[in-house]
Amino acid sequence: MSVIDAALNRSRTVISTLVLLLICGTYAYLNIPKEAEPDVQVPVVYIALKHEGISPEDSEIQLIRPLEQKLRAIEGVKEMRSRAYQGGGSVTLDFYSDKNIDEALNDVREKVDVAKADLPKETEEPQVFEVNVGLFPVLAITLSGDIPERQLRHAARELKDAVEGISTVLEVAVLGERDEQVEIIIDPMKVESYGLDHTQFLNLMGRSNTLVTAGALESGDGRFSIKVPGLFNDLHDIINMPLKTSGDAVVVLGDIAEIRRAFKDATTYSYVNGQPAMTLEVTKRIGTNVIETIDAVREVVAERSDRWPDNLQIGFAQDSSNEIRTMLSELQNSVILAVLLVMVIVIWALGWRSGILVGLAIPGSFLTAMLLLFAIGLTVNTVVLFALILSVGILVDGAIVVTEYADRKMLDGETRRAAYPMAAKRMAWPIIASTGTTLAAFLPLAFWPDVVGDFMRYLPITILMTLSASLLMALIFLPTLGALFGRPGAEADPNLAVLAAGGDQELNGLQGPTALYVAFLKRALQFSWLVVPGAIVGLIAIWMYF
Repeated sequence: MSVIDAALNRSRTVISTLVLLLICGTYAYLNIPKEAEPDVQVPVVYIALKHEGISPEDSEIQLIRPLEQKLRAIEGVKEMRSRAYQGGGSVTLDFYSDKNIDEALNDVREKVDVAKADLPKETEEPQVFEVNVGLFPVLAITLSGDIPERQLRHAARELKDAVEGISTVLEVAVLGERDEQVEIIIDPMKVESYGLDHTQFLNLMGRSNTLVTAGALESGDGRFSIKVPGLFNDLHDIINMPLKTSGDAVVVLGDIAEIRRAFKDATTYSYVNGQPAMTLEVTKRIGTNVIETIDAVREVVAERSDRWPDNLQIGFAQDSSNEIRTMLSELQNSVILAVLLVMVIVIWALGWRSGILVGLAIPGSFLTAMLLLFAIGLTVNTVVLFALILSVGILVDGAIVVTEYADRKMLDGETRRAAYPMAAKRMAWPIIASTGTTLAAFLPLAFWPDVVGDFMRYLPITILMTLSASLLMALIFLPTLGALFGRPGAEADPNLAVLAAGGDQELNGLQGPTALYVAFLKRALQFSWLVVPGAIVGLIAIWMYF
């Protein structure tokens, strides 16, 4: 109780702390990341194997089985699934939820490196991926139109670099893009006329486009590394590559072949309204605001579109920001409606001044919980808003008890500076016990295991923070404010005057619903031998029927 006395003796500090909590909580709510669903880390690792031309049967024997034998030794694997198909195979590992995903990735990469010695030499480097729902694309940007492919590719590349410059964007993947390559079409007649050998020509091409280290040169000034540059910088380097010399004459590659820039064969296609297109899939960083990220991407696209041709059409797909904004808005309206209904009931029962004091516990608890969520790096989503709706009727209980007891004492003649401290200290343990039982019911849910637990843990965490904040509001902030501004909330209610006077005879002067309740309660007490067994029988019957 010394904490309550210290708070009441330092009312200015307590009120300043309350104002600071409301300001910081408002800032946290405006800046906390908002999304439709929580970012849940699914402990799944995917391994892709590619071997050009291999059949599904050979893939199972030569690719899948050697890899499975090594991966079996990894701890924490819940399930392993493999798939062999034409041109490669894949292995998917499901881990238990308590397995650290970074540790799982390291274990998988180590076993894959060991298994590479047993794979065919023609097999490409195995790729290891983490499956994370939070890393799925949040927006797709389509560029389409009747323009040359090279120009469309240049616009997509330019936009990719600009979007990846946004701090909340993790990466941008371009779909429908073909890699550039150089086509060399050899003229057999020219090869024979120059006396060249096809084998010699192929070996020479294989040794080109490399950076050769030639050791180091030592001198009195020190030691210097020597490199022989042989990389192709442009198309002219390939055209002018020497193949054969005879005296002062040099035969270059351009003399025997047609060399031109081209694209690799397409493996994926992207069309929008029948027009060739390129699609940029934008992935946000985990824990960032989806709505703000998409808005920033749209601004960048609008800035870049002014430089592009008029016939280049820009579109957006998979835009979840509008859906998230609508969903959050509807839930926020539900929270506001719930708060208003609670306030109406409180003001109707306690009066305006006492009702407003109790009502301060709602935004105070909500904004304090929002500040704590923001501090520990969580987001606002549907589960958090549902938790706020669930707790709005619970968090005012302590404040109502303190205010109602203070009202009774003020009707008995106590001043507000004496009534509210007396109410806070007298009702402290009942309020702590009541709030503690509710916290104890939700506390185990915060340790809910598996992926479902990672998804639902936002609900108990939000309720725990909100109810803990409501305890401070009821025992610290409310008595301090009541001692300064309190007044009997229902002093004009004749029922409260009757109840304050006490005694059994005076209860006959009650009016309205209170009188009906007292009459029913008296009758129930007269027939308690029937009410208690009836309640037990009803409870058992309802349970059996359910």
